[in-house]
Amino acid sequence: MGSKEEAGKLEWRISVDNGTTERLVPESGPIERIFLWLKGLVMKVIVERLSKFMRKTWRIGADEPAKVVHCLKVGLALSLVSIFYYMRPLYDGVGGNAIWAIMTVVVVFESTVGATFSKCLNRVVATILAGSLGIAVHWVATQSGKAEIFVIGCSVFLFAFAATYSRFVPSFKARFDYGAIIFILTFSLVSVGGYRVDKLVDMAQQRLSTIAIGTSICIIITVFFCPIWAGTQLHRLVQRNFVKLADSLDGCVEEYFKKKDVLKNDNEDEETNMKLQGFKCVLNSKGTEESMANLARWEPAHGSFNFRHPWQQYVKIGAAMRRCAYCLENLSICMTYETEVPDQAKKHFGEACLKLSSASSKILRELADMMNNTRKSSKMDFLVFDMNSAVQELRETLKSVPVESNKPKEEVPNNQGDRTMSMSLHEVLPVATLVSLLIESAARIQTTVEAVDELSNLADFKQDSKKKTGDNKAKQPPLSS
Repeated sequence: MGSKEEAGKLEWRISVDNGTTERLVPESGPIERIFLWLKGLVMKVIVERLSKFMRKTWRIGADEPAKVVHCLKVGLALSLVSIFYYMRPLYDGVGGNAIWAIMTVVVVFESTVGATFSKCLNRVVATILAGSLGIAVHWVATQSGKAEIFVIGCSVFLFAFAATYSRFVPSFKARFDYGAIIFILTFSLVSVGGYRVDKLVDMAQQRLSTIAIGTSICIIITVFFCPIWAGTQLHRLVQRNFVKLADSLDGCVEEYFKKKDVLKNDNEDEETNMKLQGFKCVLNSKGTEESMANLARWEPAHGSFNFRHPWQQYVKIGAAMRRCAYCLENLSICMTYETEVPDQAKKHFGEACLKLSSASSKILRELADMMNNTRKSSKMDFLVFDMNSAVQELRETLKSVPVESNKPKEEVPNNQGDRTMSMSLHEVLPVATLVSLLIESAARIQTTVEAVDELSNLADFKQDSKKKTGDNKAKQPPLSS
């Protein structure tokens, strides 16, 4: 055993049997081993979770760049409004209430133009109204002598009660809920705070000016820097929902009547399942559509949308689409029946059902094109006529089903050809359920067409440039028997 020192470091070596030496490494103590274990555990937990969080954050920004743009706009608005605190001339102009401009930006800046406009206007109007009433109540209270506290207390109670009760009215809550909250806050601050403040009017003017500064900055940035319009988002949402309904309708019927021996790879199965479940997005979009429609009413004219664009008609269209989606939901349930439908029944109804689903999906896609191009369709009448013809053909197919008779065999006509092709009612019933749902969905699709046609008239959609190839006034077969 020997040792040597190199560059101030002591190294121990041990001789082995073959005449060479190996470095002797001292064993780690228990404290050092615990430290190394804790170090590895901390590095594993922190580094892995941090990297996972960073990947998730990056994916959110990559999938929806509008969120990143919104964050940049909020930072820009706060930076601009902070100048009133940093620059002495501006700070002296608004006094110590400059912080109200920063608070205004924080609470009213939203991702869409409509939401920002709604909050800004609600805040300004509610502040002016509540401030004026607060000053009036303060003046009346000062004139009442010893009853000043009683007058202020009763006024706060009455106005707070009325403003709070108004928030329970659905039509008021949808548009002015934020304004009611600001009214209660401002009126309470002005009326109650005026009891201890001498220059109440000056304080109210300064706060109103700072709020006006904050709302102006928010409106300018949200409109002129990468604007995100709630109306445009609502329009695109309805257009995408039409495509999803068409894909779900085609997918359900094709999946029901497909041959069992047809094999698909995993990617095709995943894509098919996504299309089949598309109607669920339509069912879950009610809240989003109503919220966007209310916000879009606050937005100025932009793109193809005028100032008084009929946004509430989109809510009616969405309701009509959800009625169609309910039919598709029942169609998807038909695919999971435990009772196996014989191939004979599928063969009898397959062609007519596929024809009706194809005609119905063409109408839905044509409606999507109408919404996308904001133009009236030149072939919608013909598509509706084809769908109604397919409905009539499917009804005739349903009437011509050879169902087995319950009469004794000696009373059944001796027609072997018919006997071999006949089916029992138990075999026909599952397919008959599918047929009735397809006919009902066709009727609901026609209602949706009427809703979109009403929107095109209210919004003054331009006529399609394509020339019609036939008589639009051709008589359509009725959907109801």
